[in-house]
Order: sequence, then structure tokens, then C-alpha cells
Amino acid sequence: MTDRAATGPAAPRPTLEAVAERAGVSRATASRVVNGGAGVRAPLVERVREAVAELGYVPNQAARTLVTRRNDAVAVIVAEPETRVFTDPFFAEQLLGISRELTAHDSQLVLLLVEGPEDYDRVGRYLAGGHVDGALVFSLHADDPLPGIIRRIGLPTVFGGRPGWPGSEGDRSILYVDSDNRGGARDAVRHLVALGRTRVATITGPLDQTASVDRLDGYHDILLDTDPRLIAEGDFSAPGGERAMALLLSRAPDLDAVFVASDLMASGALRVLRERGLRVPEDVAVVGFDDMATVAEAAEPPLTTVRQDIEGMGRLMVRLLLRGLEWTDDAAAGGRPLSSVVTPTRLVRRASA
Repeated sequence: MTDRAATGPAAPRPTLEAVAERAGVSRATASRVVNGGAGVRAPLVERVREAVAELGYVPNQAARTLVTRRNDAVAVIVAEPETRVFTDPFFAEQLLGISRELTAHDSQLVLLLVEGPEDYDRVGRYLAGGHVDGALVFSLHADDPLPGIIRRIGLPTVFGGRPGWPGSEGDRSILYVDSDNRGGARDAVRHLVALGRTRVATITGPLDQTASVDRLDGYHDILLDTDPRLIAEGDFSAPGGERAMALLLSRAPDLDAVFVASDLMASGALRVLRERGLRVPEDVAVVGFDDMATVAEAAEPPLTTVRQDIEGMGRLMVRLLLRGLEWTDDAAAGGRPLSSVVTPTRLVRRASA
């Protein structure tokens, strides 16, 4: 049995009053510094921070929330099954960027996954409960009810990817971060045409997602009158790429190039081409999209692909959301409204094309 007399009672937690006394300031001044308020002179801020460090003071989160009206927590909502989220390197890179940026701003990430219709009520109740300051939402599909749920709650939100639901186009109140999907696809197909390829196929992502539609539009920008047999829909997974590549070869065995709308699908397509005895790039040139090192550089042969900064887009989503929270607070003072961000892409040439 533990000897309580030997260990002694736990030391009391340092209070805000103790911090103020140590720093030689009022409690109100100490509170403003601890809670990130403005209007405190730099020397006093430094003294309070030194007192916090010396005493090991940790703010009471409940009290802090009452003062700041902030939870210092952000919901990250992914409209995909957990098996997909935890195995797809795209989500790993995006969540890494989000997590790092939230950590830099002393905020917590709350991950919410939507696998089926029964999850929407649970997610909606949680968001309406005031547990988070805002939400980051990505991988939405057409007719997804999440945007409507969030709009009814009135929760500040940034979307990953250009929104595609009815009424979203031209609505400047909707904030999103995306890459130049259409321009990147144009660069990929233009490169294949410049190599002298004349039967250029494409494997699209799910066509109920705007990124997939934009990449298909970029393909059509270069190849205006494409044979429909050269287009196959995938699902952004390696097995989906395998199935789509097999379908393309059955429809158009004379194809000599393929633009694939994701690196994972391209890895599946390469596997099928090898199994059929087709050489890459001699017989069929292949270009992917994403430039995820764990996939593109490990492919055989290494994959020519369109680079988008996946981790950077995650960081940008956080920054845009946090700036939006600040702008909401300062809107009455004439703060400048925020706008969505579209990041550039670039073609990275390797051995596959």
C-alpha cells in the first residue's frame, strides 16, 4: 500500500492570480496575455510569459473558452470510409499538413469520418454542440448532405476542393482550397501528345467529384474529339486503376498513352500493362496526378506525374479557416473579406513518359 505521508499531497496548480503576482501585473493584464488578447505592452507580455513558464501555469480550458469564445479545436471531416482514409497516402499527406498547421496555432484536430447515411446525424449533432470553432471538409461527393448541415448550423468552414453542389458556383461566401486540376491535366496530356502519342486514353476519378471532372475537362481541352472508348472511370484506388486499365485495353488495344487522374490509379494501371507484356513507356506512356513520393518514385518505372502540394493545401485550409474566424470577429470594423485559393500544379518528368 502506498505511504501517503511519504509522498505528500499533490502541489496545488498555479493560478492566474499567482502568475499576475509573479509578473507584477494585474490579473486582467495577465488574463489578456494568456488568452491572446491585444492591447498589452510588449515588456508586460514578456513578464507574464516568463511567469507562466516559471510557475508551470496551464490555463483552465473551460474558463478560457468563456473569455475567448473559442474552443481551440477544429473538426476535420472526411466523407470517406475509415479504411480508405487510413490507407490512402493522399489523405495521410493532407492530414499531416492540417495537423502541423493546427499545432503551430495551438489548436486541436478532431477527426470525423462519414462512412454511411447513419453518420450524418451523429456528425451534425457534434458540430451543433459547440465543441469546435470551425470545420475543414474534403472528399465530398455529389449530393452529399454535409454542406447543407454545416450551412444550417452556421459553422465557419473551409472545403478541400472546388464545391460542386447546386448554387455553389459564384457564391463568394464559400471558402475552399484546391489545386489547378484542369490546368495540370492539360499539361499532362499536352506532354503525351508532344511525345508523338496519337491514341491517348484517360482513367478518370469518380465523376461525382469536382476534381475528377476538372481533370477530365483538361484532357478534353487538348483532345477535343476523343474516342469515347479511350475514357474509363476509376475510383482513385490502385485496384480501381487496374480495372479501368484492363477495360481500356479491351476496348482500344492500340492505345499508346494514358493520363491517369491519380498516382494510386496509375500504379494499378502500370501493373496491368506489365502483366499484358506491354513496355512503359515504349509501348504505352503513362502520366499520373499527385506526385506522392511513396507512390510515384516507387513505381516501376518511376512515374511521370502532375505535382500538387497536398500537404501545403492542408496547411492553407487551416490558415484560411483561422483567418476567417478573425475576420468574422473584425467584420464590423471593415475587415477585408477572404477568398478561396487555387494552388498551381507542375509536371514532374520521370521514366514512365
